[in-house]
Amino acid sequence: MHRTIFTTPGVNSALRALSVAFLRLSGWRLEGSLPPDQPKCVLIAAPHTSNWDLPYTLMVAFALRLNIYWMGKQQIFRWPFGPLMRWLGGIAVNREEAGNLVAASARAIRAADGPLQLVVPPEGTRAKTRQWRTGFYYIALQAQVPIVMAYMDYPRKLSGLGPLFTPTGDIEADMRAIKAYYAPYKGKNWRQFSAD
Repeated sequence: MHRTIFTTPGVNSALRALSVAFLRLSGWRLEGSLPPDQPKCVLIAAPHTSNWDLPYTLMVAFALRLNIYWMGKQQIFRWPFGPLMRWLGGIAVNREEAGNLVAASARAIRAADGPLQLVVPPEGTRAKTRQWRTGFYYIALQAQVPIVMAYMDYPRKLSGLGPLFTPTGDIEADMRAIKAYYAPYKGKNWRQFSAD
């Protein structure tokens, strides 16, 4: 995987201190931590309802000492913002080639030398949607890593890492359990989020 803001020496320490200070001063509480024996995983990023999710996710990642990569639509990686988005941990997604993306992501996780957490929003968009995409599930299944239920609840100013979830291969039952976990959480534009 490419170098990011999380793996740039000096920058990482400074931005972690700033992130912790900002989140504390603005009233956000953080919960949970990544188990030390699980340095590689897929993080579900839900609810995803606002452009503000990215800066808050980056700050939470710094505060929790994560090494995240995140997926975004390829349009935000166009010049002049592409290099910055990649340095922030972004991976451009071409939605028409989602099947190839799953296999490539799983290979990258397996091949990574060191900790790596891949953040994937299950909705696949900030707009209201009732159907979750299943890419995050199949990436974790193929990479043989757990899914970590990461959340951001704007009304309560609460964010963090929930329990590990190991995909069983029974996607219907697993998705019901995952969606049930996210039902109480509300994004910034919470009416756009559905965990049904």
